[in-house]
Amino acid sequence: MNVVSLFSGIGGLDKGFSDSGFNVIWANDFDKYAVETYRRNYDNEIVLGDINQIPFEQIPDFDVLIGGFPCQPFSMMGAQKGFEEARGTLFFRVAEIIKDRIDRNQKPKAIILENVKALKTHNHGRTYETIHHILQDELGYKVFCDILNSADYGVPQTRNRTYIVCFANENADFIFPEKQELTTTMRDLLERNVPQKYYLSDKLKKTICSNGTGGYVATSEINLDIARPLCATMAKMHRACQDNYVSDQGHKIAEIQNLSDERIRRLTPRECARLQGFEDSFTIEGTSDCQLYKQFGNAVTVNVSRVVAQSVRNTLENLGEWN
Repeated sequence: MNVVSLFSGIGGLDKGFSDSGFNVIWANDFDKYAVETYRRNYDNEIVLGDINQIPFEQIPDFDVLIGGFPCQPFSMMGAQKGFEEARGTLFFRVAEIIKDRIDRNQKPKAIILENVKALKTHNHGRTYETIHHILQDELGYKVFCDILNSADYGVPQTRNRTYIVCFANENADFIFPEKQELTTTMRDLLERNVPQKYYLSDKLKKTICSNGTGGYVATSEINLDIARPLCATMAKMHRACQDNYVSDQGHKIAEIQNLSDERIRRLTPRECARLQGFEDSFTIEGTSDCQLYKQFGNAVTVNVSRVVAQSVRNTLENLGEWN
């Protein structure tokens, strides 16, 4: 079953589908650093460039299309401009690619799209209604949608994402994967002998352990069992109550007697990789920490991708369409 991956980043969706027996033959992303990381880890072709500028004829024939189309226009972390922002219109490019295949009598059997949780509620639900209308009424797909949390699929990270799964066959009866018991904590994934550069100064410790600054007040925590959502801006600033921090001693803030004695640090890129379900065999050498934080913050959690892919495969097998 041949797969084309759009907005592939470092291949979180791709890895899950490959692990489930799909054949990813072609991928695309416009971030050159993410493409470099992708090429270090996967054998299939990936094309660097704006998907709006790539002719349809250059995309090989495929059975399944997957993609985590840019989420910033819909994210609670952004301005939530949605389709008003240029990146938000990339969904329409996805629709154009599918329409082109339909016109060639090569309608894809399945479409799997991923985005932030807020996609369903953005603009009072009208954004998702538009997406659903295009996929179902204009392109003729049976559409299934749910919000999945990475922490429910073996990864100690709270990361809620919207998954839209579509089938060309109107008889498709898709069931989203069942939740799994979480048996690991963030601390189980930490590295040992971490370089000093990841540790915070006493001044930054005070910032991180405070309950917000200015007009923003929230409860600050470190050494969480389940990590906060990783985000693409992890490398840019130290934000109390938002990013993930751990200490060698493992104390909660209320347990710290002397802040100067607590060795507190940010997560390493490898720890971020683990929190996104990437195995340690995933190559990150040769890429700056700044770019790696961005890449893992933007990534799709592999564990979630894998169980969704297996459910898609089960549905296609039940329909007699798996090949």
